[in-house]
Order: sequence, then C-alpha cells, then structure tokens
Amino acid sequence: MLIGYARVSKSDGSQVLDLQIDALIKEGVKKENIYTDKASGAKEDRVGLEHCLKALRADDILVVWKLDRLGRSLKHLISTVDDLSQRKIGFKVLSGQGVNIDTTTPSGRMVFSIFAALSEFERELNRERTIAGLQAARARGRKGGRKFQLTKAQVRLAQASMKNRDTSVAELCSELGITRPTLYRYVSPNGELREFGKRVLEISKPTPTQTS
Repeated sequence: MLIGYARVSKSDGSQVLDLQIDALIKEGVKKENIYTDKASGAKEDRVGLEHCLKALRADDILVVWKLDRLGRSLKHLISTVDDLSQRKIGFKVLSGQGVNIDTTTPSGRMVFSIFAALSEFERELNRERTIAGLQAARARGRKGGRKFQLTKAQVRLAQASMKNRDTSVAELCSELGITRPTLYRYVSPNGELREFGKRVLEISKPTPTQTS
C-alpha cells in the first residue's frame, strides 16, 4: 500500500499543501492515506509524521514529494530511512535531489543502501568513540559505561504503548522523561524491541542457579 506524507513550514496559511498532495495522488496514493504537517522541518514533534510512521507496515511504500519534507536533519533522515529499511518498508521520492530514491527499482535500492551504509558508518564511529573514551577513563582509574535510562517496567510500557497506533510519542516521552531518539533506542515505532530494550530486559532477568 502507498502511504504519503506532505509538509509545509508555516501554519499561518501562507504556504499550502495542495502541490504536494496533488503530486502524491497522481502517483497513486489515496487521499485518505496521506498524512500532513504544517510545521518547521527542524521541529521534533510532528504529529502527522508520527502517525504516518506508525501506520506503515511491511511491504508498504512511503511516498514524499521531496526528500527535505521528511527529515529535519541529515542525521534524522538517515535514521528514519534506515528504520524503514529494517521494517521492510519501501521509500519513494517524487522530485528534487532525492528523485532517484525508489526502492521499487534496482537503482533506487542502490541509493537506499547508501543511506543504510551511512547509518552503519555513523554507528561504527560512535562505537569507536565510546570505546576510546572508556579506555581513556580506565587509564585514569575510572570505570564507566552508558547507563540505561529506562527500567524493565518502563521498557515494557513503551513497548505496549508503541504497538497502539493512537499513542502520542510526545506524551509517552514526557511520561518516561526521555527524548524521542532515546525512546527509539529501546523500541521501534511499531513496538518492537531494539538493542537497548533487549539489553535492559536481559539485565533484569535473574541469573540462573548453577546446578551440579
């Protein structure tokens, strides 16, 4: 199924969504499957995008008019596209600099894979920096490591909440006292456990008693 997303920067009426919506409909996206926002791309809390990402399922295709309609920054864009790939969701850009991104075609999949490679590259750099920082701390006689910001109960709450399409991510983050990027380290937009979430639950499990 094709799911569309459109955004304009101003909510005062000086910018309208018609051009983007018309392009999405022409591409085959049904009007009822188009999610919209009237907000700055730099704004973290975009309700329309939040609902759009939660509505997407495996084998769906997210369609946007231009690449800059989706991401608020390069880092956010790479993270979002990488998440779509992991969820087996396609992505298509209709115009602008990202027009060659269409995972329904071989060339589009190649461009899409570049985003995944960039995301992996960023993760490796962060991992190397973390390891280097820990080694430097140990050399100074300190022990360190990232502390988990959510408890086992909070991870379970986040997991159950994200499986509910009506959940507001902004409200859930406020309740848990964390940011949206932090939440997504523990659970995906559709409630699947991610690395941090799995590690917290594993850490919370009692160690099995050794028997002879």
